[in-house]
Parts: sequence; structure tokens; C-alpha cells
Amino acid sequence: MSEQNPITHAGSSQIDHLLTEDRRFAPTPEFAANAIATAELYDRAKADREGFWAEQARELHWHKPFAEVLDWSNPPFAKWFADGELNVAYNCLDRHVEAGNGDRVALLWEGEPGDERRVTYAELTDEVKRLANVLEGLGVGAGDRVAIYLPMIPEAVASMLAVARIGAIHSVVFGGFSADSLRARIDDAGAKLVITADGGYRKGKVSALKPAVDLALGDRGAGVQETVEHVLVVKRGGNEVDWTEGRDLWWHDVVPAASAEHEAQAFPAENPLFILYTSGTTGKPKGILHTSGGYLTQAAFTNKVVHDIHPETDVYWCTADIGWVTGHTYVTYGPLANGATQVLYEGTPDAPHPGRWWEIVQKYGVTVLYTAPTAIRSFMKLGRAIPKQFDLSSLRLLGSVGEPINPEAWMWYRKIIGGKTAPIVDTWWQTETGAIMVSALPGVTETKPGSAQVPLPGISIDVVDEDGTHVGNGNGGLLVITEPWPSMLRGIWGDPERFVETYWEKFQKQGYYFAGDGARLDDDGDVWLLGRVDDVMNVSGHRLSTTEIESALVGNEAVAEAAVVGASDETTGQAVVAFVIIKQSYLDENPVEGLGDTLRRWVGEQIGPIARPRDVYIVGELPKTRSGKIMRRLLRDVAEGREVGDTTTLADTAVMSVISAQVK
Repeated sequence: MSEQNPITHAGSSQIDHLLTEDRRFAPTPEFAANAIATAELYDRAKADREGFWAEQARELHWHKPFAEVLDWSNPPFAKWFADGELNVAYNCLDRHVEAGNGDRVALLWEGEPGDERRVTYAELTDEVKRLANVLEGLGVGAGDRVAIYLPMIPEAVASMLAVARIGAIHSVVFGGFSADSLRARIDDAGAKLVITADGGYRKGKVSALKPAVDLALGDRGAGVQETVEHVLVVKRGGNEVDWTEGRDLWWHDVVPAASAEHEAQAFPAENPLFILYTSGTTGKPKGILHTSGGYLTQAAFTNKVVHDIHPETDVYWCTADIGWVTGHTYVTYGPLANGATQVLYEGTPDAPHPGRWWEIVQKYGVTVLYTAPTAIRSFMKLGRAIPKQFDLSSLRLLGSVGEPINPEAWMWYRKIIGGKTAPIVDTWWQTETGAIMVSALPGVTETKPGSAQVPLPGISIDVVDEDGTHVGNGNGGLLVITEPWPSMLRGIWGDPERFVETYWEKFQKQGYYFAGDGARLDDDGDVWLLGRVDDVMNVSGHRLSTTEIESALVGNEAVAEAAVVGASDETTGQAVVAFVIIKQSYLDENPVEGLGDTLRRWVGEQIGPIARPRDVYIVGELPKTRSGKIMRRLLRDVAEGREVGDTTTLADTAVMSVISAQVK
């Protein structure tokens, strides 16, 4: 599996490649025969890239067809299908009802306590039309901003679609964010209305949401919030809430009472659809702006070909929250544009028991599962005995999104969850790209554990050095996108200079978008992600990727999850410091004494002495954001003995004090 490679060091942008993975998995003939995507897609896209995307766009319903595909006359501000007009919600709802599929289930909703709802396309369309009328009655119109702060309930999806239906712009804020985080996002977007709930279920109890909205709209030190006129509240948690007459409205009072007649008006393809805030490593959150036609084109196309969606037969489940871009593209817009049936789950993977997800797969006969490596590794930690209690035989395709997935987690996912047959699509993309950019096509690609593999048809990716020169196969460098793509961000809300500076300045001469990620091309030219460039360590002049060392650690039978950082070191410049979580099954049978030294030696054997960690700390948890990303910045603070920085975006803010205590 892993073999040691001689390290060659060439220039500061070269990221040394240390791990080799040689396992290969071709799709079964049965899967390939029924797959939606074929190899011919690559040829069509290569022959005429813009014509290819025009073909994909025409799969949508256009109230006014477009004539122009791409306007790149003012880079980096792209316009796609700009002279065409469409309605995003109509494409996700009305057209399926009009085609006779109104009785098809759109959402199989499961609440954390076990309550459930089956919402058909006709029912969801009805709810969205009524809500659209409510919003317009409250003075919300095209171009206005609406903040959505909801749990994973059907009303969350309906809210996004109703805002889109009337040409307004939504800003979804994850339901776990604090009042201050919410206020900052409401202020930046200048939201006119907030849609929230009294509370939602999380880990067995109600997590209050309306109180946080009240706090956010009150005086946070700079006066009360001034742009929000109304707060629409869904009754979900049953928790007590304060009420501001004239401002606050109950969903159940106004939405059912509204008219179910609402015609979807056409809007230009470049009409803004949503703002989604990503926390920058420093400074205030960036409001990533996406528009309508190009975004919906790529969302629908990628969901169809990467997740191999057969809407008549599949039960699809993307486990992401709508507060993240994955929940926008692969819960709300892509699957509904394709007329798919999908699972929507309110709660956490371990409530009320650690087999909850697998119970849901069994209950609904889920066929396609799209989730994060973080979740997969946490299931590995708990052991295979839990998923083995459930019938997972309905699963025919597995997907991975978020951080790069290490080969051992990939193999566990395939074997334990996928029954050794389900192909895995490991996808690379970002909030900024709007939709999947690099991934295997499940009926076409021979997959490699841990590799995102190939740019999708119509997408142009390269790996380059600091000067923008192609590094060639077998080498590592910086991942760039070399041609505009339909679902690309159109800017940072209210800050065009920051948009240019953050993403385009580095390779301005070449016109490349720089993603901020390191990657390498293997001997076949396939892409392997090496994590954020910020997470690359410089050890004795060698640039080492955290991802590869983490993969080596997780390759040890004892380790469920690992996070690696570079800490300042007088001798080597930076030293490798590892934080590892041990599998429960290993702890049940083995002492923990001496394990740190064993793991240091193990990395040395797997990769080479240069990558051997200076310190290995065994911890119970790792600091993760609510979307599952590991906050290595905080671990670096611990490793270097500094006071731990801002922890407000962590899912569990107490975890850092526990880790700090364990390290001391």
C-alpha cells in the first residue's frame, strides 16, 4: 500500500509527495451499463466547452432562452447565459408537477426525536407558493435579502425556494451560530426579513433559535439592528420565546392562510440567488455571491452525473446542513432541479444512538449517500459493529465531500458501508466554486482510494508552481482553475476589491483562479488534494502536506482520526506535531502506554524519517467547525504553547480546553 519515496525538493512551491497508493477499483459492468455519465461527456466538453455547458443549461426550463453562453469581457467578473431568463424555484418544483410527477416524494424528512414527514413535489410547491405570497405581502421583492436561520426541517428548503421564487436573495446562517455571528451576517447583507424557528432538536434536546435572533437584532454595542422589518417563526421546538408585536409572525398563522396561487416570474440568469458567508482565516466573514442560471446549470448537472441520480428509483441522502454550501447545492437546488427523492434529517449522527444514520439508511432504503470524511472517521472510531447491525444493502453509490479523505477511511467506507461494491466519488469543490469541480464519474472512472481524480467534463484544472507553470505528473504544487465555469462565484458581497485580491491576484497574468489548496498530480495525471496551502509544513527545507501524514497515521490499526500541524522548531524550522484519536476497539484490548512512540515510528516507516512527528498527543476529540472541518490553527496554538485563539466557530467550544489539559 504505502511505500517510501525518495524526497526531491524543488523550489518553495513544490509540495513533497511521500505516500504512494496503488489500489484501483473499476466500476462493475452492471453499474457502468446503467450509469448516467459516459466517457463521451469528456470528448464533447473538450471539443466545444461553451457548447457543452449550453447543452447542460438547456436541460433547465428557460422562460426566455439564452443566445450568449459566456461573457468573459471583464474578468474575473463572469456572466453566463446572461440574456436568458428563468425562475430557479420553477425549475425545482412547478415543472415536475406539470410533468405529472406531483405525487413523487421530494423530502423524506426525519426529525431527531423520530417524528417524520413525507413531502411530495405538489405539497412542497404549494407551501413555497404560499410563502412567496407572504414574503411579497411583507414587502420583500427582487434583490432584497432574507436571512434564514433554521434547523434541518422542510420549512428550511421551502424558505430558500420561496426567496428564490420572488427574485430575492437568501443568506442562510447555520443554526448553531451565535447571536453575534448572526448579527454580523444580517448587517453585512442588509437583510430585510429573518426566517427562524423557536428551536430545533440537537443531541436529544431543543436548541433555541428565536432567542438568538432576538439578541442579534437588539443592541450588540453599536445600537439595534436597523434593516430587519419582520421575523417569521416556525414552531418546531415548542420552547418558550419572547414576542415582538408587529415584527414577529408565526409561520403557522400566515403561511397556510396565504393564497396558493403564485406565478413564477422570470428573472435574468445573472440575478443574484444567494450570499453564503465563509469565515476567512482572518478578518470578517466573506459573503460569497452566487447567481442563478449558471449556478443551477452546474448544480443540476453535477448532481446528476456524479451522484448518478435516477429520479424515478433513487433515494438520495446528502447529510450536509443547509447552512453550508453543500446543503445549498446538493440538498436544495441540485436534487430538486433533477426531481429526485431525498432524505432530510434534522439531528446529529449519534442521537439518540450511534447507529442513527444507518437506521435511517435502512428505513428509507437510501441508495446514494453523500457525506464528509470527518463523519466517516468518527464512525471508524466507534467500530464496524454498529453499522453491521443494519441492512445497508440498498446503498449503491457513496460520496465524500469536505476535507480530503485519507485512503484508510476510503477503504473502510467502501467495505463496511458500501459492501465492497458501491463506487466512491470523492469530490473537490468549495463554497466559491458553487458545485463539484473534481471527481470520479462513478460509471466511468477507475477509482483510487484518497484521490479526487479528474476535473469534471467542462472544467479546466491545473497544478502549478508559484510562477503559474504546470508542475507535470508526479509533482505537487498549487491547485488552480484555468477557465471560467458556470457556477463560479460572482464576487464577495459589497467588496469587489477583496474578491479580486483573494482569488485572482496571485495568477493575474495567467487569469487563473487560485483555490488556496495544495495538490499533486500522480503519474496518471490524476489530482490528489494536499489540504490548504496554509497547512503545508516546512520541515528542514522540505514542504510536507498535513494530509499525507494524517493518512499514514490513520493507516495504523489503532488510529481512528488524526490532525497534524507544523509547530515552530529551532532545529528544523517546523516540526510535525500530531493529535490522534484512538479507536474504541483498540482501547478495549490494548494499553495506551507507549502508543505515541509506536505511532512516531510507524510514520517513519510509512513515509520516511523526515515526516516522523516530534510529538504525538492522544486526545479524545479534535476541534471541528460545525461543517466538520478540523481547525488546525487552534491545534498549532496548543503545539506552540500559545493561548488558544478564537473558538466561536467550533461545534463544541469546550473541546480546546480539554485538549490543552491533555497536552499539558
